[in-house]
Amino acid sequence: MPSDMTLEILKSEAEAGTIDTVLVCFVDMQGRLMGKRFHVSNFLESAHEETHCCNYLLATDLEMATPDGYASASWRRGYGDYVMKPDISTLRRMPWLEGTVMVLCDILDHHTHQPVSHAPRQILKEQIARLEQHGLTPMMATELEFFIFNKSLDEMRREGYRDLETLGPYNEDYHILQTTKEEHVMRPLRNHLYAAGVPIENSKGEAEKGQEELNIKYCDALLCADHHTIAKHATKEIAWQQGHSASFLPKWHHERVGSASHVHMSLWKDGENRFFDADGDHGMSQLMRQFTAGLIAYAPDCMVFFAPYINSYKRFAKGTFAPTKTAWSVDNRTAGFRLCGGDTKAVRMECRIPGSDMNPYLAQAALLAAGLKGLEEGLELQPSTDGDMYENENVAEIPTTLRAATEALRNSTMLREAMGDDVIDHYVRCAEWEQEEFDRVVTDWEIARGFEKA
Repeated sequence: MPSDMTLEILKSEAEAGTIDTVLVCFVDMQGRLMGKRFHVSNFLESAHEETHCCNYLLATDLEMATPDGYASASWRRGYGDYVMKPDISTLRRMPWLEGTVMVLCDILDHHTHQPVSHAPRQILKEQIARLEQHGLTPMMATELEFFIFNKSLDEMRREGYRDLETLGPYNEDYHILQTTKEEHVMRPLRNHLYAAGVPIENSKGEAEKGQEELNIKYCDALLCADHHTIAKHATKEIAWQQGHSASFLPKWHHERVGSASHVHMSLWKDGENRFFDADGDHGMSQLMRQFTAGLIAYAPDCMVFFAPYINSYKRFAKGTFAPTKTAWSVDNRTAGFRLCGGDTKAVRMECRIPGSDMNPYLAQAALLAAGLKGLEEGLELQPSTDGDMYENENVAEIPTTLRAATEALRNSTMLREAMGDDVIDHYVRCAEWEQEEFDRVVTDWEIARGFEKA
């Protein structure tokens, strides 16, 4: 479902006075939209070709700090500029913002105008191009899980994020009555995104109180990541407009189920799903079996891209539908990889490991790199594993801490070959910094536990 917005339509609507603002955005390391608000006249005059931003924006953290240790940007190098090059094919309306359209940009080196290798959108483009060399087009879909809270972001921030209360009071998995109470957020979210050219299929209550899930139609991998990013941004803005807050923190309370972002994938050629073979077990082709074997073999290498923060690892717990093992199974939600659509032309593999805090470009790129390595190495897929994966001691575990995941990324020959040393070193440093920032903080838990008793 493409957006109906083009430069010619934008010119017409600018002249008519219906559009006055253009959000010129790119995706940062954390998967957020960064950029500028242009008056439409200046965008049409020059900024539709390019504009600029500070290069620290791809070498920072959630708090917008300026950590040391990055090769691409530093105080020593003076924090210069990047070029933001609008991808006009992404131009779309932002119907929940009056008179506003948005365009996504690719990031280029200011001096050479070559793509910046560690920009998330570029990383995914590179992996898509590698598969296209084999005549294959990756098709993907992501699920967005999040919590809606009663109070606004500003109220909760002033209160120190204490006594958090979700909008829903009990588990609302597939629950129509309970989700009706959240329709003043979810209905405009679905409708505005659809009007923005994001093909929303549905929303549903998820397996915890106040938890929702948004599902977007399967499409090519880059468009999937674009849709995910726009939808996540819209969710936060529309909840804010309604006086509430939406959070994609994977684990906001240790007694509550966390939020995931499962990734579905298949490879297509000539308009057909090449994962499907009517004569294969469960309808799986040899291509799918080798690709899946790569996913499983290299899942630990990819973990930083699935779970980038300290909090990400709190989600992986027994009996929470968050997987802790890398095996695959047939329609089994305790497995890290779940076969969906078996014995049909819609057969695909779902990776259940990524959390709601993932950057979709990075997670999808890592999955494609791992699967492609399985094809190149001709890996053999082991038989599916059935039953409760949490209890299965014969299945390999995923890294359970950011520290362990960082070492797996640092030492990943596969990802270094697929993405380049500069990219991997950049994101290793990102993960190291996140760990360093946490390690220096004294938490409320430590004080409550040991202030008197230690």
